[in-house]
Amino acid sequence: MGRWMAWMKGMGARGEFAGANRLQDNGRVLRGSGSAEGTDGPFAEAKEIVGGYVLINAPDLAAATAIARGCPGLALNSTIVEVRPIEPLPPI
Repeated sequence: MGRWMAWMKGMGARGEFAGANRLQDNGRVLRGSGSAEGTDGPFAEAKEIVGGYVLINAPDLAAATAIARGCPGLALNSTIVEVRPIEPLPPI
């Protein structure tokens, strides 16, 4: 955890860190057809894939990818990092 905190503090010092959260293991999964019913989840496959997220400030995808290469989990072969831009919603 110390490596993660150091990585995020370094991004914060450079103005790159915008936020982060770990996802809890419990949750609900909703399926289509307008059903309001849900099942307990996420399921094991999803828990292993998405454990949390880090939001960063970067001018473009290439810069974001360079920042993400510093993720400590990559050095431990325990993390897959997906780098994606955020698409803002239109005004409501």
